Amino acid sequence: MTELLWVIPLGLLIGTALGSLGAGGSILAVPGLVYLLGQSPTTATTASLIIIGLTSLVGLVPHQRKGNVRLGRGVIFGILGVLGSFLGAKLAVGLPSAVLMSAFAVLMLVVALLMWRRHRRTGTSAAAAVEPRPRPLRLVLAASGVGLLTGFFGIGGGFAVVPALVLAMGLAMPAAVGTSLLVIAINSGTALAFRLGNGVELDWVVIGGFTVFAVVGSLLGSRITSRVPARTLTRAFIVMLVALAGYIGAMNVPTLLS
Repeated sequence: MTELLWVIPLGLLIGTALGSLGAGGSILAVPGLVYLLGQSPTTATTASLIIIGLTSLVGLVPHQRKGNVRLGRGVIFGILGVLGSFLGAKLAVGLPSAVLMSAFAVLMLVVALLMWRRHRRTGTSAAAAVEPRPRPLRLVLAASGVGLLTGFFGIGGGFAVVPALVLAMGLAMPAAVGTSLLVIAINSGTALAFRLGNGVELDWVVIGGFTVFAVVGSLLGSRITSRVPARTLTRAFIVMLVALAGYIGAMNVPTLLS
């Protein structure tokens, strides 16, 4: 019973990360469900899809009201990302998890470096004022590439979607955050459809409580996005990428070297 007390802080933390940065949901939810609530990895990843999908969907509403959601690009990203994820999942079959996760940590560091270089080059005014019209080929390549990476590494799309929207689509950080929630909701719903019915037993009490507090956190996170400058949001996202890359690397690289 005491384990359920973790639902409140974890739900708020995950929701706030999603609402303010458009990422961090599954990477925070799955370890919490496994290590703090004692669920199996299979159950935790399935439950995470429900929690993150619903939280992203609700958290999308305030971002849409503020004009920070690009519906067309978000839907295309979601659809093309699903197709790419199937190919990525097939490519990952048979590779040790330590190899996959170590490679993912390197990828996160590369993305953080690219975002930092763009951040230093453009500055707040340029990023907020200039939003180029989407080029179909660039949109298709970016969305398919994100789906390929997320399918290959088996981790939620926010950490790939937000940088892709910023770097490839030229969106300002607030718009990238809002649009990424739409993509995450689509990806979570699609992945969940393939997982349900495979005999996975879910704890609906935990899922319900987790989702409620995550939704509250996402609404708080959307307020942060509206009050914090895009430049600060970008820096926070970069810091989170580097911190998680360091954590993932520390957990997996020693296994490769042993």
